[in-house]
Amino acid sequence: MRLDALLTEGAARLAAAGSPSPRLDAEVLLCHVLGVDRTWLYTWGDRAAGEDQAERFVALLARRAAGEPVAYLTGEREFWGLPLATNPGTLIPRPDTETLVEAALEKAPAAAGRLLDLGTGSGAIALAFASERPGWEALGVDIRPEAVALARRNAARLGLDNAVFREGDWFAALDADEGGGRFELVVSNPPYIAADDPHLGQGDVRFEPSSALVSGDAGLADLRQLVREARAHLLPGGWLLLEHGWRQAAAVRAALDAAGYLEVASRRDLGGHERVSLGRVPG
Repeated sequence: MRLDALLTEGAARLAAAGSPSPRLDAEVLLCHVLGVDRTWLYTWGDRAAGEDQAERFVALLARRAAGEPVAYLTGEREFWGLPLATNPGTLIPRPDTETLVEAALEKAPAAAGRLLDLGTGSGAIALAFASERPGWEALGVDIRPEAVALARRNAARLGLDNAVFREGDWFAALDADEGGGRFELVVSNPPYIAADDPHLGQGDVRFEPSSALVSGDAGLADLRQLVREARAHLLPGGWLLLEHGWRQAAAVRAALDAAGYLEVASRRDLGGHERVSLGRVPG
């Protein structure tokens, strides 16, 4: 079968299964099977697919139709223009999290410094920041060893030796930190979904690790813990920046105000929702 016909059939199958982006999903999966980019696919769509290629594509379509995330099927997701390896042990990097990277870069005008990324997962935030600030050290921490191993592989793959990763539970990983456990910036995309949130049973989230998604206190427990504990690990004038749910900004700002942070504010994501809140410790 011609590639363009195979693609059309695949997109139709995913549309019937309820995929929110059937054509794009089919393109990404077929490109993955062929080992080509989307430009090649459109240029050479009149070529015939090999029997093995068609079988692999159909198998991936079936898994996607059952709901498995494309990023787990291909083992990769682009974030901040960086190709990042992914696996079911970590969250899938999402475009909205680039709002956190943008805010961190804005608060890091100096040529050198240190950033701490808590709950780093695949390393997406730390690696994006490190790619833009080569004079800085980005330290990513995650409690899950499989996440730390993945983040390290991504750093090596991208050649970003100013991003390092360590296993540990939030700030407890800094006990032997060479920099004294103090940073100009502390950032995090922590678990912030309530355990009874219906979105946990929808879409890609069904396949992602619940430990990286769910937090107590209506989703605010980890956010409030980070607000309380980060001050001891920020240098004077340093910033704490937190991603949160689109309805949690007011609660996170209130926690930052109560803990004595200055210049407390929130930033909106691509959809116009307040997605990141931040505050500065006194100088």
